Amino acid sequence: MVRKILYITIAVLVAVTTLIAGLEIFSSYPNEAIVYNTEAPVQSVKSVIVHASAKKTWTIMSDVNQWETWESDNKNPVLKGAFKSGNSFTWKSNGLSIHSTIKIAEPYSKIAWSGPAFGCFAIHIWTFTQLPNGNTRVDVRESMEGWLVSVMTHTFQTGLDASLDKWLSALKSRAEK
Repeated sequence: MVRKILYITIAVLVAVTTLIAGLEIFSSYPNEAIVYNTEAPVQSVKSVIVHASAKKTWTIMSDVNQWETWESDNKNPVLKGAFKSGNSFTWKSNGLSIHSTIKIAEPYSKIAWSGPAFGCFAIHIWTFTQLPNGNTRVDVRESMEGWLVSVMTHTFQTGLDASLDKWLSALKSRAEK
């Protein structure tokens, strides 16, 4: 009886592993995406007013290798090369290892990157608008799609909303120092 339960357990694990591997292998994500996906199952739009210049705020945000020093949820960020369109960086967020490619790096005004992580693909678009009073409005839009996102939509939505709130708050605090 124990042997039968063991065989069934192993068979189920093999089937689940095969299913997940197949989903990951055969998933296709847009590798040139720089447009926020309004059809994605998970989407978030957030903004904050920062009492600092767009130049200072954008410069902090574009210094990927320093993210972890001011936003603790972004682990082990490593930018390969300069912060410019076409270059990539790796990082971890909420337990996911992410490989992102910079799509837009317009100094002091816009940043966009996209990239896959296990079971998902995300597009991040940040805009920095210098206001007449010297402050900066930072807007961030992120969309997430993929098989895992579709299966765990509520979890991903809740996590993304909380993550962007924390990221904007940390960016504001850092820029206002």
